[in-house]
This record gives sequence, structure tokens and C-alpha cells, in this order.
Amino acid sequence: MTPLDDIHDPADLKRLPRSELPRVADELRAEIVRVCSRAGGHLASSLGAVELTVALHWLFDSARDRFVWDVGHQTYGHKILTGRRDAMPTIRTPGGLAGFTTSSESVHDALTVGHASTSVAAAFGMALARDARGQDHRVIAVIGDGALTGGMALAALNQIGHVKPKMTVVLNDNEMSISENVGALNHTMRQLQVKPWVQDAEARSKRTLEGVYAPLAELGSRAKSAARRFFDPASDNPFHAMGLRYVGPVDGHDVHALAYYLEHIDRLDGPTMLHVVTRKGKGLEVAEADPITWHGASAFDPDRPVHVGKGYAWSDAFGDAAIQLADADDRVWVLTPAMREGSGLVAYSKRHPDRYLDVGIAEDVAVTTAAGMALQGLKPIVAIYSTFLQRGFDQVVHDVSIENLDVTFAIDRAGLVGGDGATHQGVYDLAFLRALPNLSVAMPRDARQMRAMLREAQRLGGPKAVRWPRGSVDVAPEAPVDAWDAIEWGRAEVLKEGSELWLLGLGPTVGYALEAAGDDPRVGVVDARFVKPLDAALITRLARSGARLVTVEDHALPGGFGSAVAELLADRGLAVPLTRLGIADRIVPHGDPKAQHEELGYGPRALARRVRELLDGTEPSGADRTNVGVGASRSGVATHAATSGADDRTPN
Repeated sequence: MTPLDDIHDPADLKRLPRSELPRVADELRAEIVRVCSRAGGHLASSLGAVELTVALHWLFDSARDRFVWDVGHQTYGHKILTGRRDAMPTIRTPGGLAGFTTSSESVHDALTVGHASTSVAAAFGMALARDARGQDHRVIAVIGDGALTGGMALAALNQIGHVKPKMTVVLNDNEMSISENVGALNHTMRQLQVKPWVQDAEARSKRTLEGVYAPLAELGSRAKSAARRFFDPASDNPFHAMGLRYVGPVDGHDVHALAYYLEHIDRLDGPTMLHVVTRKGKGLEVAEADPITWHGASAFDPDRPVHVGKGYAWSDAFGDAAIQLADADDRVWVLTPAMREGSGLVAYSKRHPDRYLDVGIAEDVAVTTAAGMALQGLKPIVAIYSTFLQRGFDQVVHDVSIENLDVTFAIDRAGLVGGDGATHQGVYDLAFLRALPNLSVAMPRDARQMRAMLREAQRLGGPKAVRWPRGSVDVAPEAPVDAWDAIEWGRAEVLKEGSELWLLGLGPTVGYALEAAGDDPRVGVVDARFVKPLDAALITRLARSGARLVTVEDHALPGGFGSAVAELLADRGLAVPLTRLGIADRIVPHGDPKAQHEELGYGPRALARRVRELLDGTEPSGADRTNVGVGASRSGVATHAATSGADDRTPN
């Protein structure tokens, strides 16, 4: 048996002597590698936070104290130490553990997370609530992996420095981007900072001087500040300016040092930032050498770790198209909020480094910077995930849409995304984008359409959004920009004729619709391609033919593609049978997207069953009944939607 084998909850860890902590850390790191080699997952970040995780759990009580992990992808060690070791092979799989901290999963998870830069504000709120209720537990925020670039984190730090609640902010700096450890003298000064007798002596001296002659107290305070600046260059760092006590940098892989500093900081009043320097991927050579590639790993052989690529992805198709667009027009720029690799922009950033900008985890900055570029005649493309665009919505409204600026939004991960789960599902952007004046939204079914839409968006100008799903796509044939497929903005495409029922798909659901229709002459298939503007002429023609219309989307039903079609029919006074299939008013957890599409009622098999039921006039039975809502006004607008789909029926 090893120490880790005896740890079933944090109480078991606390019973171990301090001397055993390095051994626990080594075993915990090996266990994370073992789990990720089998199940994949967020590897490099979790490896880098091992010693910090061990020190926190050895000192404090995560069931009572609040550990608020930013993003949460560095918490595999935390999950293992809090009773979830046996379930770790299920992480990010259907019905298994979530890939991030999730409050519904464990009492030890203080906050459900997935987006960066939220920990400090949430911890601030927890500290205020604790103090208001007269409680005495600790509040510790752990932020890193670039999350401090988010304005939300910096704004929260500013408030914390003003209100000064007792709390600790641990900056897990795995890039050494703020300051460097300056050696033995620095270490000595850090130890003095957290010694209680130093803090008490400082307070007593100041009170005494104030009682004798107030200017002496001010002089003493200024002398102390001058001495600190002389011995400690970090004293002029922005955290001091914000009103936080700053300690560090500290070796984040020295578990004894971490325990020492955390223990002494706990005795101090007010907010303290502990700056720890770690190495992302620590302990696995390939992950240390390439922490970006190994940030999220597929299953691998731990003895011969090799990162397995996932083939040609939609993001790769976008990156290739962006290069050609920038080659053809020197006004084209690409901006991204810390998603160079995820958005397929590695090659672009090397080909056009002078027209590429990564603003860090600051989506609002990406959008408004693009607006500023457009105001000066450039043609910026903002490459962003659907779920992250939510964080720039205000800027899309105020800085792009209102001014009708030439900004193209290249939206990746539109639809269900798999293991990343609820916080990353890209199923809301249609609803919030199509409400905006001037802005239009397109979705291709393949890479050829994608690049054609991007080119047309650039040619037409104005705010345009082109969105695509996560996953692989066939490579578009090589061709110069002026030889790319032509596409008319706002025009849908009929792929199969029908007589009684029309399936209107969007993006990946177009393939589902073709599969479900088969060779049945009664069933037609339309690739809608555009949600705004809709192809009103085609949809009106189909509605007047007397056929039933079925919209199929990998998106939330409220405000989505089906809603747009229902609104069009209502506005034109067309009382036709309309069935909307998609995601109703619910949160979709992590899982396999294609399986979830089936469960939600719009995968190819579920769609085929639904088509048969609609053509045969039969009601859904069993489990399918809960996946389809019923009811409509004669205008075709839904009166209610059930779990996963809405069936808008006009009375006969």
C-alpha cells in the first residue's frame, strides 16, 4: 500500500506527517498520468498543480473551507483526494465525472466552473457572505493558466483590495509572466512578511508613534515602504497598488514551502495574494516540453506518450481559409481570445504575424479591438468559440452591431461539444445574435461552404457571423480565393425534393436530414445555410405547398433556427404544420454529442422515427413522447415546448 491508497477523503491526508507530503505528491502525479492515459482529459494543468493541491488539502478542510479553482481544469488531483479516485476513469464521459469542478458533484467543489477569470469574484462574494453571517471558514481562490488576463479577475482584485476581507488568492503562475524569484534574500523577505511577530510589531509601532506624534507614524510608514522597495522590487507590483498583501514568488513544486506560506498567511487579516511559480505538465517530460499540446490529452501509452491528432478539423479548415483571405487582402486581420491552437490559427499566426492578435482571455477586448480596426478601414475576423462569445455579447451589441461595422465573427464549437460539458455547449449564440440589427448569421455544412461564406462576409461588409461545429470535416479542394464556390448571402439550398414533408437542416443536421429522408419521395431536404436572413421566399413557397415543415438544429429551441422560421410564418399569416426539433429549455451535460443528438430527438435515427410518425399521423410513444412538445396557434407559433423538441401543430 502507498500513502495515496490510504487516502479516501481529505481527512486521511491530514493524518499524515508533513514529511510524507512529497511522496503523496509524487503518487498523485503518477495517478493523474495513469487516469489521463486511459481516459484522456486535462493533463498538463493538473500535473502542474499537484503540490499546491496536496498542501491545500493537508492544511484546510475543503468540505467547509471554500477552494475556488479558476477554470477547474487543474483539479484532477483535487478530485482524487476528495473521494473520487475510483470514478476518475469516467471523467468527461457520459454519466461520469465532469471535467471541471461542479458543485452538484461534490461538497468539496465550491463552484461550478468552465470559463476563466471567475474565481476571484466568486471567492470575494463567498468571503463577504461568510463575514455577514458571522462564520469563520477560509476562502481561497486559485487562479492561473492566463486567467488573470481577464478583466473580471482584475476588477475583482481591485474590489478586494478596497473592502479587504480575509481571504487568500493563489496565483498559480505556470509561465512566470509576472515576476521572477530573485534568490535567497527574496526568500528571507517573504518569510518575514508572513511572520506574525513582524505583523504585530509593525501594528504596535505605528500605534505608538501615532500616540506620540502623528507625523512620525507617517514617516515610519514611508521608511518601511522605501525599505521594502529597496529589498523587494515586487513591492511595486500591481497587487500592492490594488491593496492586497503580496507574497512570492514561491516554488510551486516545493510542497513544504507551500504548506509553510499557506499556514502563515492563514494567520493574517485581510486579503493576501500568494504567487506560486509552477511548471505546466510537471513530471511528464513530453507535457513539460509542450504543455499546449498536452493541455488536453487523448488516451496515450504512458511508457511511450505520443499525442494523437484528431484528423482534419473544422478549426483547421478555418485556419486554412483565413490564411488565403489574408494573402489576398492586406486589410484582413485575425484576432482571438487565447484560442490560437483551438481555433486552428497556429499556421496563420506564423504566416501573418503582423496581422494576428491574441488578446488573452479577454473576449470583450477582442470584439472591441476588432471594432476599432474596422472603424479605421481594416477587415478583422474574430475567431472565438460560441460559448466564449457570450462573454463579449455587450461589445457585439454596442461596438459592432449599432455601428454596422465590418467585423466577421468566426464561431467555432457551435452546438454540443462533448466532454467539456454544460459550460462549453455552444447552443445559445443563434438566439442572442439574430436579435441584433445589422448582424447576420450563417452556418455551413462543409469546409467548401465555410470558406465561401467567409469570403462573402468579407466582400459584403457589415457584422457577419459564420459558425461551425466541433469535430472533423473533409478537406476542401485547393483553390485560390477567387475560385472558391459562389454563395448568395441569405439563400438556402434544396438538396432533395419532397411532396409532404420538408426537413430544414442547419450545419451538421443537414446530413442527419438526408439520412432520415432516405429515398422517400415524400420527404424533401433543405440546407437552410442562413438563420438571418432566412430564405423567406423559399420557406414561404414550401409553406404554401401544404407540406409539413420540420426544422432540425443543434441549438436551443428558444430563439433558435426553428423560432426564426416560426416567426416568419406568423408574420406572413401562414398557418402551416411546423415541428421544431432541437434542445428545449434545459442544461445538457457532458457526453458524446452524437449520442446526445439521438437522445434529444434530432439525431439521424431519432429524426427518421419522427418523420415516419409525422407522415403516418401517429403519436410518439414511450420515451419519445417526452422529447416532443405539442400545441400551436394557427399562425404556426409554438404555445409550449417539452423536454427536447417542440411540435407546432395547426388543428385540422
